[in-house]
Parts: sequence; structure tokens; C-alpha cells
Amino acid sequence: MAIELHGYQYSVYSWIARLALHEKGKAFDWIEVNPFAEDIPASYLAIHPFKRVPALIHDGIVVYETGAITRYVDEAFEGRRLQPEEPRNRARCNQIISIVDSYAYWPLVRQVFSHGVFRPMMKLQADEKEFQRGLEAAPRILSALEDAAGEGRYLCGDGITLADIHLAPMIGYFARAPEGRDLLQKQLRLSAWWADFSKRATFMATSPRLPPAVR
Repeated sequence: MAIELHGYQYSVYSWIARLALHEKGKAFDWIEVNPFAEDIPASYLAIHPFKRVPALIHDGIVVYETGAITRYVDEAFEGRRLQPEEPRNRARCNQIISIVDSYAYWPLVRQVFSHGVFRPMMKLQADEKEFQRGLEAAPRILSALEDAAGEGRYLCGDGITLADIHLAPMIGYFARAPEGRDLLQKQLRLSAWWADFSKRATFMATSPRLPPAVR
């Protein structure tokens, strides 16, 4: 059964969903949806009533909310498991995902990346105060992620998990700002993980095509 993934090319959460599918080795049909457009098709609103992205359709089921999508992708398809079986590592994985959604997304992506990289790149008005607020909030978030990360090559051990898949695109955007890279490098465990993960073939294959950072 074909998989449809509806998303916006620059959306960090759409990137997370793409990455999860690539890690499971699943092909999918990409349907571009700009959630900021005024004329979003009624057909998409029937899929996602809150006008966000991404949304996944497979075998008659519609799944939206990125955490639900990535867990569905892991559990519905064969391949390497992306959620730890051992309770402590599973809790660690879920905790990192929660940190990413609850505390990291807004400062790292919507403030630092959006106002420091994306808006200038697109010749849109940026707010320097928002950019600075994101930088001020980032050290506490990065430190918490540093403490939450386990031992091993990846965040929850030697195997890739949904924790890596959810965090990597956020860091991918945040680190496009030189100031973001500088803050990341102060976290030894996290920066070592990023240096390795950012070279992963699935990560590079799913990365949005953006011009070089402008700051």
C-alpha cells in the first residue's frame, strides 16, 4: 500500500517524518503543502483540521502529529526498531522527544533559525530581538539534552532511535547559525553526536535544500 506524506519543504517536523521513513527504508509519495498559504485546499483540511504539517496516509489511515507519525512508521513497517525495548532507554528516548517538542523547537528553530537564517535568506523581515531571545534560551536546552543523552554512538545507546530522528533536524537548522554552532560545541557529548549524525546518508538525503547560511 502506497504511503503519502503531506508536508512543507522547509518544515522541521516534515523533515523529521521524512527521516523516519528513510530510516525504515520506506518509499513514499511527497505532497507539498504550505501551511502558511491562505488558500490551503479543503481536501487537506479534511486530513488535518488544525492546518499543520506533516500528515501521513497509509492503508486507509490518516495520522497527523509528528510523534504519532514516527511511532506509526516504526511500528507499522518492518526493519530496524527505532524505539528501545529496555524500559530505561525507552524512557530516555521519550524524554528527549518531549524536550525537543516542548522546549527546543521554539527557541532553536522559530527564533534562532527563522530570524537568524531563514528570514534573511528569503529576504523577509527578521526580528533581531527574537533571534537573541532564542540564543539566550538555547544553553539551558542544550545542557538538558546533554544530560539526557546516554552513552554510545547515538542518544540512547549504540542504535539509532526516534530520539535521534526528532532532535537531528532541529539541530540541523539551529547549527546553520554560527552562533548556534558555537553554543552546540560547548556540549561535548551532543556536539560529538552531531558531528557523526550530520554525516549520516539518510540525514543528508532528507535535508531541505537551502542556500548557505547568510549570517
